[in-house]
Amino acid sequence: MGRIKLQLLSLLVFLLWTTSLTEGSDVTQTDLLWEKQGDNATMSCTHTKGAQYYQMYWYRQLPGETMELIVYTTTGIKNHDFGESSKEKFSATKPDAESGTFTVKDLQPGDKGLYFCAGLS
Repeated sequence: MGRIKLQLLSLLVFLLWTTSLTEGSDVTQTDLLWEKQGDNATMSCTHTKGAQYYQMYWYRQLPGETMELIVYTTTGIKNHDFGESSKEKFSATKPDAESGTFTVKDLQPGDKGLYFCAGLS
């Protein structure tokens, strides 16, 4: 019987809020995730900046690479803009102006990296 080696993957999530940085700490996000290979990892991003901040962007930066945009979300829209990213690999929700989630599906060692949330009004 073969052994399955489970690898823990760290997904470090930082929040990069692109506007109103001087207003203080109005944002809560997932800090660090440790999930098993093959599992999904869901990160959340919330803020108290108000309904005018209805756009949310999710980026990732893999080790040794530049940051890339994965998905752009807008409140009230179900079909988010994944650009060239795979909807089979990633999903996102934006239920209201002040919150959103981002999921990396079927985690593999190559998914280890920094994941950033950014918001705009």
